[in-house]
Amino acid sequence: MSDFEKKIGKHKVKVVMADRTVDMTPDDKDMDARVRAAVNSAIHKAKVCQKPIAKYDQRKKKAYVEDSNGVRKYVS
Repeated sequence: MSDFEKKIGKHKVKVVMADRTVDMTPDDKDMDARVRAAVNSAIHKAKVCQKPIAKYDQRKKKAYVEDSNGVRKYVS
């Protein structure tokens, strides 16, 4: 997989794939670590509050929502 740009509203975001972290600047690596920590914190908070969590199944190539009791509901 290669890097790509994604347009969100009027902004462009460069998406860096996981295997490309070697080419990142120290500031980019720091920001990447902060974003990963924020996502992990949000997922942990959702689990504690027993809220559903949106995830992606790599094997089936489908998005799903996992309830607090572990039941998966696949999206289309």
